[in-house]
Amino acid sequence: MALEITDANFTEMVNNNEGVSVVDFWAPWCGPCKMIGPIIDELHTEYDGKAVIGKVNVDDNPNTSMEFGVRSIPTILVFKNGEIVNKKVGVASKAELQKMIEDAMS
Repeated sequence: MALEITDANFTEMVNNNEGVSVVDFWAPWCGPCKMIGPIIDELHTEYDGKAVIGKVNVDDNPNTSMEFGVRSIPTILVFKNGEIVNKKVGVASKAELQKMIEDAMS
């Protein structure tokens, strides 16, 4: 299961992370989010110890969502050393997300 990232722990888990972080902005009522959710969970397992993979529920964490201008979900942001290096709005395949992570790690 992917990490739960909130307004309260975002700075600690993502901004202060030296390395790659992948954040899925989602909501329980969002159909496309339900499609990508299991992929995010798989990536969390596959990249355990190599990257932080987590999810931000936009309904419960409006401050973080507003800070990054998330207007459509799902939105995937890829960070490296706390800076955004890639972004995907909408559903993405596992292969596409893996490539985004690998690109950020290189």
